[in-house]
Amino acid sequence: MSQPRRISRRRARTALALPVLLCALAACSAGSGTGGSTDAAGPARDASPTPTGPPDTLFDDFDYTGADDPSFAAHGWEVRTGGGGPGIKGTWSADGASFSSDPTAEGDKVLRLRSTTDGTKQGTTQVEVQTTSRNFLTGTYAARVHFSDEPTSGRDGDHVVQTFFPISPSDSSENYSELDFEYLPNGGWGSTGPQLDTVTWYKADPPDRVHNTLQRRLGGWHTLVITAMDGKVTYSLDGEKVFTSSGKYVPRDRMDIHFSNWFIDLPFAGGPRTWDMKVDWVYHKAGEAVSPAEIQKRVADFRTAGTAHVDTVPKP
Repeated sequence: MSQPRRISRRRARTALALPVLLCALAACSAGSGTGGSTDAAGPARDASPTPTGPPDTLFDDFDYTGADDPSFAAHGWEVRTGGGGPGIKGTWSADGASFSSDPTAEGDKVLRLRSTTDGTKQGTTQVEVQTTSRNFLTGTYAARVHFSDEPTSGRDGDHVVQTFFPISPSDSSENYSELDFEYLPNGGWGSTGPQLDTVTWYKADPPDRVHNTLQRRLGGWHTLVITAMDGKVTYSLDGEKVFTSSGKYVPRDRMDIHFSNWFIDLPFAGGPRTWDMKVDWVYHKAGEAVSPAEIQKRVADFRTAGTAHVDTVPKP
């Protein structure tokens, strides 16, 4: 159940951010001519965030050409690089984040988070995608996520953790807050798995949290919902409530939203293996409890309208 968080966790922005900024500045100075250049993935897309939509709402369908798509950064996302925990320190890489068509998804594209290891630190990469603003506190957080029970390639057995979580930008925050969905197909920290841990944190150091473990194999697509309202936090899996925390175990600090795929440790060497986690969409409604059925309806409405991104959540 989730290792203590953490040594310095301050995320470094991906090295892709500077080229994206320079590209955006160049586009602005060029005026409104023929638009951007094209690549094998298709034409460059409008980098302007959607200014309108339902109030207090974040929705993203992850319809991007890549992590260097100007719209990805303009819509408030980055790929984590640099050091810090959890897992194998110093192995966070932007190489593991990509966007591809997936016939099993509801939308045209998914965010794929690919982590790799050969059992050595030098041969390991972990991946995390996160929002760049700390706008999120109470309300409803939801995502449709594909967990993997087996590696996409290579030998099974790694202690991999596939996660969706809002978290305080700093572990040292006086009002530290973190709300976790963590899937461990092969267990970890002494457990054998498979298991889904739901965890509400009060402090990172020393660790102070409450949690629940659902022992169930969950390979495939699932809708994960966290509702933080009225002095309690409720975690739901495909419409089934699996854990509720209350009292001091509720968010007290504005958070950013993360998806990550990482390794607890390196239990064995002996050849490379690849682990994939996928995200179809993410949704947040500030200050409102939204049922799983209503979330699905709202997502379907966005897609019917051709809306791939909305962000009307007030900035602090």
